Amino acid sequence: MTDRKSIVLASRPQGQPSTDNFRLEIDSVPSPKDGQFLVRVIWLSLDPYMRGRMDDAKSYAKPVEVGAVMDGGCVGEVTESHHPDFPKGSIVTGQFGWTSHAVSNGEGVRIVDPDVAPISTALGVLGMPGITAWVGLNDIMEAKAGETVVISAATGAVGGLAGQLAKAKGCRVIGVAGGPEKCDFAVTELGYDACLDHKAHDAKGLSEALKDVAPDGVDGYFENVGGKTLEAVLSRMNVGGRIAVCGMIAWYSGQGVDEAQPLPAVWRNILTRRLTAKGFIIFDHFDRFPAFIAEVAPMVSDGRLAFKESVAKGLEAAPEAFLNMLKGGNFGKQLVRVGDDP
Repeated sequence: MTDRKSIVLASRPQGQPSTDNFRLEIDSVPSPKDGQFLVRVIWLSLDPYMRGRMDDAKSYAKPVEVGAVMDGGCVGEVTESHHPDFPKGSIVTGQFGWTSHAVSNGEGVRIVDPDVAPISTALGVLGMPGITAWVGLNDIMEAKAGETVVISAATGAVGGLAGQLAKAKGCRVIGVAGGPEKCDFAVTELGYDACLDHKAHDAKGLSEALKDVAPDGVDGYFENVGGKTLEAVLSRMNVGGRIAVCGMIAWYSGQGVDEAQPLPAVWRNILTRRLTAKGFIIFDHFDRFPAFIAEVAPMVSDGRLAFKESVAKGLEAAPEAFLNMLKGGNFGKQLVRVGDDP
């Protein structure tokens, strides 16, 4: 059997992470024991939350230890099994990490039906990003037909689905994305009513552009980025508006924090506009997975929902692809092709 490759955290980043913070390690493929099974990883998901796991700071999840395999969701094939619920040949998804092979006891693992959609979608539109979009829009923001909603990172794995689901609800949907290509995709492929290029504006200019495309104000905001996009949208929120706080990638490595809008200004907007801003971590909402799949899987299967994937080839490409994603260089869901399809 081939050797196992893994990407481990070599050191903790100081500010912006670099490839020096990662290390490739090669060892023997492990053997599963009773009640376990071996997974050959096919797809690895790269997600913004992984940046926080690199820091030794208190958060909603434990950090990755230096020298340990980077955490990450994967889709793979069961190649050897001593577990009755996961027979050999099954396609499964779970938190197997940045590795080519992993042993699991089945905790947190589910079987993927390859007949519903491409198996890579279990890491995107039908996986963690998908349920994040669905919960954020429905349970946190409580978007309703006829409302105007803004989606930041509008073509990303989460934002791209949130925008389409909002449109399907009957909302007017405004996206914010980086670059004309992404904005064009948001309108022509994802069905957004308009999309603003944050790279073409400062916070004030973005606010003015938002006023032009949302003259009646904003009722709901799906927050993925923070930074100047948050500043611009806050100034256009309607009284009683709701904000689903999902992420703040613009500040994850400390950049832009000194230029951020002062807290008193943010607080004043929340107070005077009587806004509701609610943070959520999707791991607290996995009980909603059956309802999410029941609604969204048929929409993916019959083509009503579009999705886009950026694919890096080979596990060794994961660090560069991850760093590029943090800077907005990906287009859609960022994946790494680790192994061949069955």
